Amino acid sequence: MKQKIPLAGVIGSPIAQSKSPRLHRHWLRRYGLRGDYVPLHVDPEDLETVLRAMPKMGFVGANVTIPHKVAVMKFADQVSDRATLVGAANTLIFKDDGRIFADNTDGYGFMANLHQQAPDWDPRSGNAAVLGAGGAARAIIVALADAGVTEILLSNRTRAKADALRSEFGARIRVVDWVQAGNMFEDATTVVNTTSLGMIGQPELRVPLDGLRAGALVTDLVYSPLRTSLLETAHAAGCVTVDGLGMLLHQGVPGFERWFGTRPEVDEETRRVVLG
Repeated sequence: MKQKIPLAGVIGSPIAQSKSPRLHRHWLRRYGLRGDYVPLHVDPEDLETVLRAMPKMGFVGANVTIPHKVAVMKFADQVSDRATLVGAANTLIFKDDGRIFADNTDGYGFMANLHQQAPDWDPRSGNAAVLGAGGAARAIIVALADAGVTEILLSNRTRAKADALRSEFGARIRVVDWVQAGNMFEDATTVVNTTSLGMIGQPELRVPLDGLRAGALVTDLVYSPLRTSLLETAHAAGCVTVDGLGMLLHQGVPGFERWFGTRPEVDEETRRVVLG
């Protein structure tokens, strides 16, 4: 019996904009591995049917993106501690017997990107200011807390969502009203935008940035454009800036290794290929 060609993919709705196929196909070519990685547009009502069928079709795993990151958790047979803590999964591994293992590598990707692009960054040097309280923010908060950040200042356009995260993750989080969000930066040595504000096709991030401290690390999860207005302003203020593309690249590493058996490297060539 011939061995199946291992397949992986990314599940979302919509999915045409995803850069993940370009990333994983680059790694497959680079390391001379058999396999393929495909974009899969899956509507919410079809999610369980598709997930149950994928192992039978030769899929060894998949990435999961909007709007399925929370929903896939209830179809998984096993969920990692990290995914449970974050409350969402972005990486699935299909076992030989068809069982589904769900993990979350967003926090890993976020931290690996910062350590690669800003090797002198010390998370314990002061407070972190986080903009946004969605799924990405959850993974970032868990990662920052694990890294030893003493206090996380959190602001979201809808305050109730930020309050909910505080009640879930505890007293290390201090919620700040959106109209006061600019004041967070005066106390922060790490600043993270997890919102879509500033992305091409989205409204600008209209938070006052004059409180940014020279030497602070500022990162934006938006990578389209690569240099957002937040990063441009931060750079001019003497901050260390890290774009969001690296998080996308690094979060793909653990899944690729589990699916295809080789741990890929994130380097300048990888960035160039994914940017096209």
